Amino acid sequence: MNKIQKLGCACEKPTSSYTEYRSSALGIDHTNGRYGEVTIQQCKLCQRIWIHYFVEYESFSKSGRWYKGIVSKKDRPNITPENAVEFLESLEWYVYGGSFFESTGEFGQGKLNVSL
Repeated sequence: MNKIQKLGCACEKPTSSYTEYRSSALGIDHTNGRYGEVTIQQCKLCQRIWIHYFVEYESFSKSGRWYKGIVSKKDRPNITPENAVEFLESLEWYVYGGSFFESTGEFGQGKLNVSL
């Protein structure tokens, strides 16, 4: 399990705003027809790097869900859209939310619920 220490930065709050990050698209995860959007986000305050995964099934209302977790600088080059889910599942904790969960953000760990 990847241990990431919490520093008390605003980026760790489940409801943190996307305006607190610099974002760049990593790509689309086509695994099992998911079309998950994978983004790299860097906190403007503490400079830590997050992997953000978003998936939504247009034909199903309230199917939008996202997950984000901190990645170390040394692990970052190894993250691809296709292995982002596996990476997030390996973390000690991540943040998740979206209309599927009827949540603006909570802490979680373990398996991600990204498929229908």
